[in-house]
Amino acid sequence: MQDELIARAEAWLAEDPDPETREELAELIAAKDVPELTARFSGTLQFGTAGLRGELGAGPMRMNRAVVIRAAAGLAAYLRKQGETDGLVVIGYDARHKSADFARDTAAVMTGAGLRAAVLPRPLPTPVLAYGIRHLGAVAGVEVTASHNPPRDNGYKVYLGDGSQIVPPADAEIAAEIAAVGSLADVPRPDSGWETLDEGVLNAYLARTDAVLAQGGSPRTARTVYTAMHGVGKDVLLAAFARAGFPEPVLVAEQAEPDPDFPTVAFPNPEEPGAMDLAFAKARETGPDLIIANDPDADRCAVAVRDGADWRMLRGDEVGALLAQHLVNRGARGTFAESIVSSSLLGRIAEKAGLPYEETLTGFKWIARVEGLRYGYEEALGYCVDPDGVRDKDGITAALLITELASELKEAGRTLLDLLDDIAVAHGLHATDQLSVRVEDLSVIANAMGRLREQPPTELAGLPITRSEDLTKGTDTLPPTDGLRYTLAGARVIVRPSGTEPKLKCYLEVVVPVGSHAELPTAHAKAAELLAGIKRDLSAVAGI
Repeated sequence: MQDELIARAEAWLAEDPDPETREELAELIAAKDVPELTARFSGTLQFGTAGLRGELGAGPMRMNRAVVIRAAAGLAAYLRKQGETDGLVVIGYDARHKSADFARDTAAVMTGAGLRAAVLPRPLPTPVLAYGIRHLGAVAGVEVTASHNPPRDNGYKVYLGDGSQIVPPADAEIAAEIAAVGSLADVPRPDSGWETLDEGVLNAYLARTDAVLAQGGSPRTARTVYTAMHGVGKDVLLAAFARAGFPEPVLVAEQAEPDPDFPTVAFPNPEEPGAMDLAFAKARETGPDLIIANDPDADRCAVAVRDGADWRMLRGDEVGALLAQHLVNRGARGTFAESIVSSSLLGRIAEKAGLPYEETLTGFKWIARVEGLRYGYEEALGYCVDPDGVRDKDGITAALLITELASELKEAGRTLLDLLDDIAVAHGLHATDQLSVRVEDLSVIANAMGRLREQPPTELAGLPITRSEDLTKGTDTLPPTDGLRYTLAGARVIVRPSGTEPKLKCYLEVVVPVGSHAELPTAHAKAAELLAGIKRDLSAVAGI
């Protein structure tokens, strides 16, 4: 078995186009490091609805140039089979290690396959790429990014010509074409022939941000502290804020510039503990009206506000409700949509406004496909506020819209928290939380899901479970997915493996009726108690 493993590694080494990963792999082979070689050659990174994402390094189970070339060749073959023999493929990339190399390899493969390729001029936010696909009339787009994953990761996100991320069956069909790629020597990769775009796409993206805000002079007075989380959002967000007439954000200098090593955060995700600490410190120093944070590829937007004597980050569901109410107040028409893991509050806001509402599977690849979509959000800090421009989550335009709302409230002597209180009185307090477990061994996730399926709980935190659903069987409105949903008396729980990280995620929501603003403190205390109890009991039942 060791000889076979070494032989596979040597065959990979012989065609690896990257000197860095060749050297890395040669050292592992020379040392006969069986555990490490096994980890890298135990299979291949699976291409799915999130494209590819994984740790950088040599071998088929890592992200590297050889894996990306095969992925690009498979995508090109798929496009050609769809009749797009000379269509345009737009390629964007972030500032992570190897991102520019992966983008260049993709452009070379597309050109070699007879397609036209155009690469964005520099590392830019993912929503700029998503916008560029439709703006340029492309048949597909690729964004090289691992979003908010750890520094050692990179990824490969694929869009088709509608500007939305791929969904079944396209993902499986592309995966089959990738698997059919033989030797890399058989994949034509010319040294030139593709276009490097100028600033036109970015300028067009920024121009349509005008349409995101209310016309006729809405207030633009809210002052912000901003962190790009070592990603690529700063320049685009500053340009968008300047164009809109907002005060220039105060930057968290330590996190303002792109840095693929993400030196100030263990995980460059605003939701992770400690990631916002520098932003909170800057806010204490400068006293803004709110804090805005993007993740490294700027498709997500986090918001923090002063709460009493200090600052706290709003949950994604809270920002989702605020943006929804703001759009309703502005007279927005069209369908409001969210994924099943997000708060049921959006449905109540839409119902009261007389707007269509739809619930989808997790991910903007599904939300973006809702017919007549006007607004979509997901609890993981993703918001689509201008689906005519970007049919994906967009952390730049979401930042504009929440800052406009904060400005309007400021002019009235109110805050985002005041509006959240109004929403709770109107619709009940919808409080959410998450039990998220990061694992090294993926079997921990499979075992937990297995235990819950074999012995589903009958109550959590003293609340009886009135309905248990195994979502692998699908529902009347949802296609099958790996997840479990429990409906309780006044609460809801969804359990699912993450699609992009080695995590088991449990999404918790409780709804507490509220008759007046005076009842809010008691309602918040009751909600916190119930969420803590559900989290405790669910953890025990699942064994996590």
